[in-house]
Amino acid sequence: MLEPDNITDHEFALFQRLIYRIAGISLSDAKKILLVGRLTRRLRVYEFTSFTQYYRMLSSGEHPEELQTMVDLLTTNETCFFREPKHFDFLRDEIIGKRKNPPSFRVWSAASSSGEEAYSLAMVLAEHLPNTPWEIIGSDICTQVLAKAATGHYSLARTEGIPPGYMTRYCLKGVRSHAGTFLIVPELRKRVRFYQINLMQPIDAGIGEFDVIFLRNVMIYFDPQTKKRVVSNLLPRLKAGGYLVIGHSETLNGVSDRVEAVLPTIYRKP
Repeated sequence: MLEPDNITDHEFALFQRLIYRIAGISLSDAKKILLVGRLTRRLRVYEFTSFTQYYRMLSSGEHPEELQTMVDLLTTNETCFFREPKHFDFLRDEIIGKRKNPPSFRVWSAASSSGEEAYSLAMVLAEHLPNTPWEIIGSDICTQVLAKAATGHYSLARTEGIPPGYMTRYCLKGVRSHAGTFLIVPELRKRVRFYQINLMQPIDAGIGEFDVIFLRNVMIYFDPQTKKRVVSNLLPRLKAGGYLVIGHSETLNGVSDRVEAVLPTIYRKP
């Protein structure tokens, strides 16, 4: 069995550069055990005896599906419903509340993970824009979490943070074989679409423009150069006067001068 000591410093450096190049993630030396733990089973699938063999296969360009599997295994996907709730309060009170009958409204959850953020946004829009056409786009680099998000199906243990009224109106509790779970109601699911998008790459204009972009708790994994690149890729998709919302432990100081700070972690595009 491969153990952490079986990966050499050189091999680990190869994977550090690979995941940085693909996803912009700076994998610290402290993550060596995590990498070994998550990738060892992939080596066993191919009966490789070294990480060098696995790296060569990934680098050959002949196995894009395995490269995506590697990315899925090494990306962090921690989220919950209504995480950092003050952002949803600002969306409700300041952005939606001060717009009278907008013709349409679009929000992008740009690092949506397994969908909790996107569906939290959908609940707010359904509640406070009942007569306005609206749409939520959720995206992530990880295909596994996007597949989960598209189902809208979660454990009841994940309901913490969902306001009781929203839980009643927008979530269906499972019964019999689905007991202990809940499903986002179909009316919301049909207005939330999920796509695989690599924020390191220029964003296809076909995705359209947005009134609000949530880019929360992902830049903490990026170095300054990558943060600038990602924000630069996103801003053309944000409407003039639109809002960019980042995580509470993040800042755009030194990252972009193309948006203005409204509140800590909330920026507006002039």
